[in-house]
Amino acid sequence: MKSIFLAGCLAFTGGLAYGQDVVIATTTTTVVSAQAAAEQMAREGRLRHCGRAGGRREGIGFSTSSPEAAIRSCCFYQDAMRGRYRIVERGVARGPRGWYAVLRYE
Repeated sequence: MKSIFLAGCLAFTGGLAYGQDVVIATTTTTVVSAQAAAEQMAREGRLRHCGRAGGRREGIGFSTSSPEAAIRSCCFYQDAMRGRYRIVERGVARGPRGWYAVLRYE
């Protein structure tokens, strides 16, 4: 796959002078904190990924009983407890129906 991409790039830049800059695509990513993501879910009253984790793996969870239970219900939490992932950021917020949690992993 890389060779096809490279061949396409070489074909695209074939008519350019040496040293000329080419911008093929640009992307801007805004990273939202885990706490801000949890607060957003609590405000909306629904469990969902915000999609702005800055390339980190993200786990989300919900519980009606406690913040700790919400954290334990997050995706990949058990993998983190086994040492597969390291938790680098966490956020918890209370909404009208219960607790919302966001964990970010490295």
